[in-house]
Amino acid sequence: MKLMRLLFLLVITPISQVGAHQPVLAISDSHTKNSPYVVEKPEISKAIYSRLVGQSHYYKIFSNVSFDFYAGITKPKLDDCTVGKIFSLELLDDAFNKLAIADGSTHNWQPWFEEFGRKWYWVGPEIGNNFRPTTQLEAGTYYIRVYNSTNIGNYVLAIGHIESFPIGVITRMVRDLPKINRIFWTQADCRS
Repeated sequence: MKLMRLLFLLVITPISQVGAHQPVLAISDSHTKNSPYVVEKPEISKAIYSRLVGQSHYYKIFSNVSFDFYAGITKPKLDDCTVGKIFSLELLDDAFNKLAIADGSTHNWQPWFEEFGRKWYWVGPEIGNNFRPTTQLEAGTYYIRVYNSTNIGNYVLAIGHIESFPIGVITRMVRDLPKINRIFWTQADCRS
């Protein structure tokens, strides 16, 4: 029933009023420096749900034009869980030199209710401000590194700021949202 309500809301609500990221389920231990997850259309708003399992994750962005850049870390807020695992992210150039760091260990993580998905999150550090870009990057190749002190735990990497929900994305959302809810809203990630 919730999925039908979601689909109905997407159909009747103008995208400018949705205020949501495209959810992407990307559970894999292969988002390595040598085999990064490729982010297509970096200005399109996405929430990439993933899990660190012992090593940092890398995301590759390529654009042949300059673009507004936004990235931030959130994680599911669970009822019996304090902030738990702390995540950080780095923006890297094509030679993996650091351009910007969003340090989760010095960030004041805040609870946030996401209206569209009707879920609570801990909002961590961002390269941007309040889910909006503050940086423009030149055309080229960039990487995002997501990590924490143990490289263990569930996180959500938000990228981009332009809302877009074509029919293929809506279909994928209907398929993936139950998996995301089952995997990410469990107590398994509470331990620090």
